[in-house]
Amino acid sequence: MFLVESAHWYYEDNVVENDQTLKSLSFGEFTRLLFNNSDVLRPQVANMDKIFRDFGYYKSRIPVAGAIILDEICERCLLVKGWKQSSNWSFTRGKKNTNEEDDVCAYMRGKKRVRLYVVVGVRDDTAFATLTKKEISQISWFRLDGLESGFAGLKLFEVAPFLASLKSWISNHLSPLTLSIDKPLKPPLCVWTAIRKTITTTTERRYNAKPWKQSLKVNKSAILPALGICS
Repeated sequence: MFLVESAHWYYEDNVVENDQTLKSLSFGEFTRLLFNNSDVLRPQVANMDKIFRDFGYYKSRIPVAGAIILDEICERCLLVKGWKQSSNWSFTRGKKNTNEEDDVCAYMRGKKRVRLYVVVGVRDDTAFATLTKKEISQISWFRLDGLESGFAGLKLFEVAPFLASLKSWISNHLSPLTLSIDKPLKPPLCVWTAIRKTITTTTERRYNAKPWKQSLKVNKSAILPALGICS
């Protein structure tokens, strides 16, 4: 199913984006079409719904690792917003791949069990960008005291549970001198915003690196009839 998921990402990110005759499909819709039209998967059509549910359950239990990135005086932290307009803000994080170490996962995503590593001393003029496509729409610095009180209009459900322990960690690990540095209060700062286009963009989703899982090709002449579209 991970191969099916990777094929779905490829279809959405590269095929549909460059061909207006094709339409976007949910993962469930794509899976159903693939199972019904693939010689390899067709024998499993009767079990498809169970396979799909089991895959969703398995993914929900994959450990998550990431990073809480703080500026030089732990006044602000870096948050990312998901691709959709309705997405929440969260710390940089992602699901672990098979046999992937926690720190590697945090780095690659930084890019349910969540393990977040605290990274201190990052300059707020550091250049940030994603290595993925259609996953992150914005990267911004936010003041920690503002997160505690809640910025108006921001969805911080995935951030709020960590704020109390983060504040305690900062108090225990930073010297009083560092915490008392008298500097002007800094407002939220956006450091990266995705450019939404209808043509191919320069960022790419992180596909499985194994060569035999990279040979994704789309047979348009087979897709169109399956979608009920005349070629």
